[in-house]
Amino acid sequence: MFRWGILSTAKIAREQVIPQLMDSENGVVTAIASRDEARGRALAERFAIPHVFSSYEALLASPEVDGVYIPLPTSQHVGWAVKAADAGKHVLVEKPLALRADDIQQVIEARDRNGVLVSEAYMVTYHPQWLKARELVRNGAIGRLRHVQGAFSYYNVDPNNMRNRPELGGGALPDIGVYPTVTTRFVTGKEPLRVQAVVERDPKFGTDIYASAKADFGDFELSFYVSTQMAARQTMIFHGEKGFIEVETPFNSRGYGDDRLILHNADHSESTAFRYGDVRQYRRQAEAFVRAVRGEKAQVFTLEDSVKNQKVIDAIYRAAAREGWEPV
Repeated sequence: MFRWGILSTAKIAREQVIPQLMDSENGVVTAIASRDEARGRALAERFAIPHVFSSYEALLASPEVDGVYIPLPTSQHVGWAVKAADAGKHVLVEKPLALRADDIQQVIEARDRNGVLVSEAYMVTYHPQWLKARELVRNGAIGRLRHVQGAFSYYNVDPNNMRNRPELGGGALPDIGVYPTVTTRFVTGKEPLRVQAVVERDPKFGTDIYASAKADFGDFELSFYVSTQMAARQTMIFHGEKGFIEVETPFNSRGYGDDRLILHNADHSESTAFRYGDVRQYRRQAEAFVRAVRGEKAQVFTLEDSVKNQKVIDAIYRAAAREGWEPV
């Protein structure tokens, strides 16, 4: 079994990732590190994790760990990914990996000099609904794709939450704007050429709390909005000349009931629903990661892909500061 170590007791680790790592067919969590040792020990007891460390450095030095999952605040992702790779550990790091595309180069260099796998944790790319969406679009089920529309929003005004703290990498675009971009790129296999955008910042927090963007992919457009201060909503729609695809729960799997993808024909006379129950996309992500580490056939999200996705977010920020189109 691949032995996972967890850097921090972050909420996503507690509620989503650790339970699914423990349930995976090829991995087990053997260590956790927390600067608050009491919290680390409490979480270790909850999940029967045998090793607890009071520093991240100590976990990285442990021979009981093959790879690490990093759910730290965004501003710390690059630094600890590099340190973990230099310690000889394979690395699965939460999205977004970086706040600027250029910052990812040092992670690529650490990966290459140490011969380890480093991957950004875009769990959606392992979900069968997104594999189905990609298959349908690329096989012409909706004809020529003309437009992709997306939305992702929630309401959070907690001043202590990292999503509202710019020094920790907070903001709507880093937290959730990456999802409409990555899923559109994943489904179509294409990259945007230019973007337009509007970004609104909270005067108190300083983070972007709303963004509306349009991306020109050459033969189709993506338009989406994201917000950290709007009623919760998630949707992605791929609209073609002969039909369209709705992905009803595109990002937070099972957050709105069973995940469902609906294929509609041009005049709505026929619809086909693809339903997915307890998919456990974090487990699928972890299992694919371990298979890739072992040299088995598995598709994982590469750092080169991370650079491409972050370039879109970088361009959106630049576009918001000026009128007109901004090249990606």
